[in-house]
Amino acid sequence: MTPEEAWLRTSVGTSDADSITVQGRDLAGELMGKVSFTELAFLLVRGRLPDAGQTTMLDAVLVSLADHGLTPTVIAARMTHTGAPESLQGAVAAGLLGAGDVFLGVVENTARLLADILQEVDDAEADEEALRAAADAAVRSLLDAGRRVPGLGHPVHKIEDPRTPRMYELAQGAGQLGPHLRLLRIVADVHKEVTGRALPINGAGVAGAALADLGFKADIVRGFALVARTAGLVGHLAEEMEQPIGLKLYGDVEQRAQYEPPK
Repeated sequence: MTPEEAWLRTSVGTSDADSITVQGRDLAGELMGKVSFTELAFLLVRGRLPDAGQTTMLDAVLVSLADHGLTPTVIAARMTHTGAPESLQGAVAAGLLGAGDVFLGVVENTARLLADILQEVDDAEADEEALRAAADAAVRSLLDAGRRVPGLGHPVHKIEDPRTPRMYELAQGAGQLGPHLRLLRIVADVHKEVTGRALPINGAGVAGAALADLGFKADIVRGFALVARTAGLVGHLAEEMEQPIGLKLYGDVEQRAQYEPPK
């Protein structure tokens, strides 16, 4: 390989006539039947297999984000299937495209916020007073800019998101209660002090903190939300094939929508 061609490389995977290699391991001989999909996902991104505690937490994150009912992402997938039933991949893709700042993308936004705050104190093991001061500055900055604090609040779970205490319980038991999860609780407390409103830590936020504590950078954590939600979308599309609601949803909207002439 010439120096000009040296950029064309990958360490993730390769294959030849007789084998497939993933992160330096033989797929058929070393991975299939020996590691879970959760462990494989960790290996693909981090380049090594997780320990038991890390597996527990990543698995919990993936399970927690798989489905949340007839959310906009699910409705988009079902409606796309209604219009193009021959394109399962199109329906899944349509659902995933809605992973933004309101739904699912909160995983990334929370991880990024927490990482930025920890960078300000420059010490993951800083005392709570220093963390609280940095969190206070970050929360006030967001609120002053008219922005919401990612990871807090939920349209359905007004008091407590049931995924949140369970995630903290699992993290404690698995020895994975790291600086990002601890800081997220401080951010929630500070937000309450500043605004007088107690907003619960939501499932996407606690998932983002847990992923950050597993060593994943904020730039990639949304990918795990997409992996998890793909399973949920496939489940909804399987149901849509057997018990379709897409056409009735369209008909209901079409019937009730009021046309208003332009002014």
